[in-house]
Amino acid sequence: MSFELEIRLIGIEPPVWRRVVVASSISLDELHAVIQGAMGWEDRHLHMFEIAGQRYEIPESDEMGPEPGCLDERSYTLGEAIRQTGEFLYVYDFGDNWRHAIQAKFVKADTEPFPSCLAGARACPPEDCGGAYDYPDFVERLTNVDHPDHAETKAWAPIFEPEIFNVSQANSLIAALYTWCQERKERHRVHH
Repeated sequence: MSFELEIRLIGIEPPVWRRVVVASSISLDELHAVIQGAMGWEDRHLHMFEIAGQRYEIPESDEMGPEPGCLDERSYTLGEAIRQTGEFLYVYDFGDNWRHAIQAKFVKADTEPFPSCLAGARACPPEDCGGAYDYPDFVERLTNVDHPDHAETKAWAPIFEPEIFNVSQANSLIAALYTWCQERKERHRVHH
């Protein structure tokens, strides 16, 4: 069984979205890696999932375990957490508070798919640009050559193009981050 996920950044217009396909057996930490690759994030900040009222995250310390009321996302698959078609939340970077609404629907598949991006629109905002609230001002500073902060903003984000999305690039990032996540888990199993 597989899921097709529609991932949409909340609070950004026109929308920034991605459609990905993943196996229902994907662990939530692996799903985090897939979302990072699909969106173009750099995995520099904390994150969490909220699914059916339950919060999932990676504990800051394996010895101390998850925060009260939270579950360790490494121990749950997407299929276990969601159990059915529906919407859930993924939050990345608690400072900028990038909130992603994810709509999941079951897809019949003969084999478990390797995670991949099927479609999307618009570039994901760059890391540390201020969150959904500040993003419109960031784009204005970046694209308006008459804005007093244009040169500084362009120097900070020289190659960012808000309207550009490339599915091949997203799939390359997904493959790299997903594979890295699996290798990290395997090394962790070998050493413990």
